Amino acid sequence: MSAKHPIISVTGSSGAGTTSVKTVFVQIFRREKITAAFIEGDAFHRHDRAEMKARMAEEYERGNRHFSHFGPDANLLAELEQTFADYAESGGGRTRHYVHDAEEAEILGCPAGTFTAWKPFEPETDLLFYEGLHGAVVGEGIDIARHSDVRIGVVPVINLEWIQKIHRDRSLRGYSTEAVTDTILRRMPDYVNTICPQFTRTDINFQRVPTVDTSNPFIARWIPTPDESMVVIRFANPRGIDFPYLLSMIPGSFMSRANSIVIAGNKLDLAMQLILTPIILTLIERKRRAS
Repeated sequence: MSAKHPIISVTGSSGAGTTSVKTVFVQIFRREKITAAFIEGDAFHRHDRAEMKARMAEEYERGNRHFSHFGPDANLLAELEQTFADYAESGGGRTRHYVHDAEEAEILGCPAGTFTAWKPFEPETDLLFYEGLHGAVVGEGIDIARHSDVRIGVVPVINLEWIQKIHRDRSLRGYSTEAVTDTILRRMPDYVNTICPQFTRTDINFQRVPTVDTSNPFIARWIPTPDESMVVIRFANPRGIDFPYLLSMIPGSFMSRANSIVIAGNKLDLAMQLILTPIILTLIERKRRAS
């Protein structure tokens, strides 16, 4: 953690919706004239697409059928932690981009499935924003969570998470339902052991819960809409959260526990703006006082 160089990390599984949350942060940054350095979690994968495929085959031959991007061995977690530490210390560091598809390849000038070159952050940024799989990982000599000033978890109930992943990977990446299902099964041990524990270390969790039947996510024809969902927002430390204000500003909201508020799914953007804007402004004010 750093007063002069604050870090915000948004953590969620593949298909959880972290990109949508990032969009809200970007809107706040633009409105409040805040300059952020950005890290995409994919940038710290250890292998490009071809290397990962080869490594998976090697692990399979050794009897490991669960090697995945969710696990520590497939990622540069020590390097990610060092980047967080460097930014907290000096406002410096570096990142790169993983090129997902042909559209990104045309924009970034690298083949799909590869990485761009490492580049330093732009100078004089106000904060660092991370969005990816491992923003609050702790274990085996790694403690990424301790460097973040604000940790956000994006955690839809698991059937909804799978529906969102299946639909995204089929429509945007051209995978079959069977291929996506195989990926979900292969990642399950790492999901349980690496991804889930992070959400006990987050400061705020946003969990979308569908109000329609998602019993079999592998045959779902469409993703439940925001109007067909509720969102549970859990605060690790509710002290200082003005719940009466939030309840008055978000129609239909209610408190389910002393540290949790439930809202209609179509009010999520409004709730994030109301909750996150003062948190971000507090970080910036603390930064200015420390400078």
